[in-house]
Amino acid sequence: MTEQLYAYDPAEALDSPEAIAIFVADAMETGDAAYIAKALGIVAKARGMSELAKETGLAREQLYKSLSEGGNPTLKTFLAVVRALGLEPTVRLR
Repeated sequence: MTEQLYAYDPAEALDSPEAIAIFVADAMETGDAAYIAKALGIVAKARGMSELAKETGLAREQLYKSLSEGGNPTLKTFLAVVRALGLEPTVRLR
């Protein structure tokens, strides 16, 4: 018997505000800017990139580029995306 591998799309699991918040919080804890950008891109895909572009006032193409694995979103883009996702960026002591 041969085993089959199935493609897994993490965006499919992000079906609630709570799931999105946990996913983004976990990415933020890594401190890895590229990983955080990629995680936000996955969330944007789950929410719909076109809808997110409307909510943020940013171009869809800009979001795809900024929120890719090699992306480097500006602080303005990061804040706009996080807020459009219904999240609040916070700072706390380690």
